[in-house]
Amino acid sequence: MTGDDGVTRCFWAVGDPLYRRYHDEEWGMPSSDDRRLFEKICLEGFQSGLSWLTILRKRENFRAAFAGFDVDAVSRFGKRDVARLMKDAGIVRHRGKIESAINNAKQAKELATEHGSLARYLWQWNDAKALAADLKKRGWTFVGPTTIHSFMQACGMVNEHAPECDMFDRVRKAQKAFRRPA
Repeated sequence: MTGDDGVTRCFWAVGDPLYRRYHDEEWGMPSSDDRRLFEKICLEGFQSGLSWLTILRKRENFRAAFAGFDVDAVSRFGKRDVARLMKDAGIVRHRGKIESAINNAKQAKELATEHGSLARYLWQWNDAKALAADLKKRGWTFVGPTTIHSFMQACGMVNEHAPECDMFDRVRKAQKAFRRPA
């Protein structure tokens, strides 16, 4: 769909300015930054059952509440942190999702140790179902196939911009130029 600014975007990004900015500047752009990847996988887990716009509106609060998604810091969160986060109206206050983010930080540290980086582990996959199954086997939570597919879209592992979207070719070029962590 073409927005009032003359830019053709995926249908979901035409309305809210926050969606537009996310779509135009971030969604689908490949990254090998462990912190960014960890943030994305956590936020996709928090999004489960909610709209992505809800998560985008709370993203800065999530970053503050979860130590900027620093894996080492989040992996050290304990019961007091869970209690603190359950009182934080700026984030999604779902105990299971909060505990999942903390658990997944611990699992991410193990993957980074085993593979050299979280990015190196994640970028070896091209199938959401297989990645979700492997993550679950390794103790991750809130990482079902739908969540992982959304994560892969967000991080540029797959390009699911509509072919007529102005971002489709830009993302495709970024993907071609991107060097998977080896």
